[in-house]
Amino acid sequence: MNTIKTATATISLLLAGAMTPGIANARQVNKHANNKTFTMENNKAIVQELYETSLNKKQLELLPNQISEEFAGAGGAKGVKGFIDPFMPLINAFPDIQYKLITLVSEGDKVVVRWKWTGTQTGTFRNVPATGKTISSDGISIYEFKNGKIVGSDVQLDRLGILQSLDVVPANIAPVKPIKDQVQFIDKFLVPANAIAEFKERTAFNRQFIKTLPGFITDAEYVYTDEQGNLICITVAQWESREALSKAKETVQAKYKEQGFNPAEMFKRLGITADRGIYTAVGSN
Repeated sequence: MNTIKTATATISLLLAGAMTPGIANARQVNKHANNKTFTMENNKAIVQELYETSLNKKQLELLPNQISEEFAGAGGAKGVKGFIDPFMPLINAFPDIQYKLITLVSEGDKVVVRWKWTGTQTGTFRNVPATGKTISSDGISIYEFKNGKIVGSDVQLDRLGILQSLDVVPANIAPVKPIKDQVQFIDKFLVPANAIAEFKERTAFNRQFIKTLPGFITDAEYVYTDEQGNLICITVAQWESREALSKAKETVQAKYKEQGFNPAEMFKRLGITADRGIYTAVGSN
């Protein structure tokens, strides 16, 4: 009997030893996943505090908690100064400015936020004297994080729309008659909810890049989210001619190759569908 008990105990120990590595590995995977989720949620919380406290309540002394010293602003300034300098013209012209966060998405080390601000112009803005008008404007910001702080940003905002709201620029600045050779390159994307952050990061880069190419005139982006949380996005880029658009496509493809980026692979991986085409205005030919 004692021999049987001893053998049973030995087998149990051996089985426990054999199972331990698998359990340990599973715990490591779960721990890694939990850490990643915690980090992304923490990054979202930092961006939320940035807008709702630092900017809306003008508690700018909190910015060092959110902005890394490594942050590089568009004008070359670093750290908090590099971040806040672009905001100051708005804050000075619209002292009551308030941001409302519409969408907040975190993926990896990026946080994408779609926002809308409302403010009353009581100060000079872009050489426009105070109008006393209360206006709203929306935009999208993509923030990059490192060690729990923001180290980079890409902000897309409607500067023209602001000036139109202040009656500085006419609401309709399109020519009365379309120019014969101009074409519109129109994309319509259906983006699954879990792919929105990566999609927006890529389209933000693309929109900035094509603006540097010969023959580019203007572009626009229209979005809405369906009941399932999927994003429907339509982009319209206007070009001087089909030839200009063709050359731009070649330049874009060369840039993709340089970056090692494959749009078809990304669309397949993320489940994004696209409908693309070149259009001309009716009556332009």
